Amino acid sequence: MNQLLAAWNALTMRRRAVVGLATAAMVAAILGMARLSGQSSLALLYSGLDPVASGEVIQALDAQGALYEVRGTAIYVDSAKRDLLRMSLAADGLPTSSAGGYELLDSLSGFGTTSQMFDAAYWRAKEGELARTILANPDIRAARVHISALSGRPFERGFQPSASVAVTTSGGAVREDEAKALRYLVAAAVAGLTPDRVAVIDSRSGRVLDPDSATGADARGKAEELRANVQRLLEARVGPGKAIVEVAVELVQDTESIVERQIDPASRVQISTETEERTNSATDTGTGGTVTVASNLPAGAGAAGGQSNRQDSETRERVNFDVSETKRELLKAPGGIQRISVAVLVDGLRTTDAAGVETWTPRSDAELAALRDLVASAVGFSEARNDSITIKSMEFQPPAEQGTLATAPAGGVPVNLTAMIEIAAFSVVALILGLFVLRPMLTARPQARAPGLPAPPPTSGAEPGPATDGSEDMPALTGTIEDDPPPDFAAPMPGGLDIGFPPMEGADADPVARLRRLIADRRDETVETLRNWMEETEDAG
Repeated sequence: MNQLLAAWNALTMRRRAVVGLATAAMVAAILGMARLSGQSSLALLYSGLDPVASGEVIQALDAQGALYEVRGTAIYVDSAKRDLLRMSLAADGLPTSSAGGYELLDSLSGFGTTSQMFDAAYWRAKEGELARTILANPDIRAARVHISALSGRPFERGFQPSASVAVTTSGGAVREDEAKALRYLVAAAVAGLTPDRVAVIDSRSGRVLDPDSATGADARGKAEELRANVQRLLEARVGPGKAIVEVAVELVQDTESIVERQIDPASRVQISTETEERTNSATDTGTGGTVTVASNLPAGAGAAGGQSNRQDSETRERVNFDVSETKRELLKAPGGIQRISVAVLVDGLRTTDAAGVETWTPRSDAELAALRDLVASAVGFSEARNDSITIKSMEFQPPAEQGTLATAPAGGVPVNLTAMIEIAAFSVVALILGLFVLRPMLTARPQARAPGLPAPPPTSGAEPGPATDGSEDMPALTGTIEDDPPPDFAAPMPGGLDIGFPPMEGADADPVARLRRLIADRRDETVETLRNWMEETEDAG
């Protein structure tokens, strides 16, 4: 501490000001480095919200005292607290959607609410709930639903409800499969509504997604699925990037209804049996009687009256049979696979000989046949559908390299380049100030004066202290040569201190010549002494 005070007292006012400014700059640089190193990175909280929802989120963040930053339509918060803030905001129902849901019905009371008012609020709540369900998809940024339902005319016949959905995605256009899902979602929520009467509009491009184009989207999706399966299967054998697969799927586009009735005459089935029995009995008593021989005798017994009896019995049976009959009704909807075509291009084998020359050879027919069997099993090959598989082994041309390969930072941790540059700049400034400004000034010692040269006058603000070079009893030079006899430099110093100067003899007896010789021998110390004198003279003026 004493050394620091002694060094500080030995400095001039100008140097003290420089030391003060350098110290302040170094402290500011250290504080800046500490702030940058302790500052946490920001992460995206929400983006693309409407102004009302954004204001509610910002108000909730202010209430919680969270640090946030608004960049356009995006809100950034501390990355370490982002998930916690999302959960706390979700507990408060934020961010809210612009469309209201079934809570709109809570404000309706039984008094003063007509049936028309309730119907309008109900359909408005239905549209809001559907919009909220659609917005649950992370790829959809905004959605509006409009339902045209029968209201006020409940007994009208032949009315079919319809609906429209306007969707804005976060990235590209609305896909066909997404539009199909939206149609079925809205149709299932409204009674009597069919998916073909729901119109889906892409708000970004203004395009109306036609339900008839869903079949083409299904074909592309099925082909992409089969292509990915075959690609993964082949790359496991030939290696990544050495097989190219293309799959074309033809789907049934027409709707077909088939009603078939088959009758087998060779087979019959008894369906009913009818049995009928009939019995008749008759007795005839008359004068005539039966004509016999006795009846021809005169006055004989045959002339008396006779009696005849008759009894009939009849049985009928009817059996009904029917032939075997089969009825079948078949409805074929569009979307079934009609034909599959697969084209596979496989790279050959590359070998390098001892001279370093690379040669290419195609794959064998046996290997290609084995690969074809694998592809056929992967796509569900069927000869009845006239499916086709083409596999060839051809040489691949290496693609031209463009640019440099992007590599991830070491450890997989993203680096904030701007913050690193700022910290490095502050570190360099602090290092320069500490090594080249403060350290030389605080560790500088008083310049050793040449023997026989006067000590510099005391600086302003500092009291003169005892001399440390043993020349306190030596007279100071004023720059002029006086007539008084020169001091004897060879005389011993008080206290027995010998400064080591030899006695002046010959040419050295002249003090002026000796002074010149001392100045010539110690030119740097002399220049420094003269500079101190000049600075003190300017400060005094």
